[in-house]
Amino acid sequence: MRAQSDTWPFSLRCRVYYEDTDAGGVVFYVNYLKFMERARTERLRTLGFVQSRLAEENILFVVHSSEARYYAPARLDDELEVTAQVVELKRASLRFCQQVRRRQDDALLCEGYVTVACVRADNFRPRAIPEAMRTAFAGDSDLFQAGD
Repeated sequence: MRAQSDTWPFSLRCRVYYEDTDAGGVVFYVNYLKFMERARTERLRTLGFVQSRLAEENILFVVHSSEARYYAPARLDDELEVTAQVVELKRASLRFCQQVRRRQDDALLCEGYVTVACVRADNFRPRAIPEAMRTAFAGDSDLFQAGD
């Protein structure tokens, strides 16, 4: 299996809906993490890995840690561009750098790093990322690391 070979990080477009906002009409801070989750899920899908099928193969990805920095608010009806780029690939984990930008003016709204661990679905113990998936993700990043 081959990974997408372009140099730009994967991105997903999404729109801010009423349910995403707080009483002030801006995106509630935790919803940026939801947007980032969707981008990571869709990145997996573009590489040929569907999470529901992975679970059937006893593979899950769980968030190990996340950090986010907020720069400017997104508002109702804004169209967003959410990126997901692998910046570190280890034996049983991936680290993503992610950004949320407003498409209208390309303003950086939120930037974060999320580390996901590969675990067995039956007992949640760490497991090695399957080789086909490692190969696909290695094509995403120049920062490949072999060990955990």
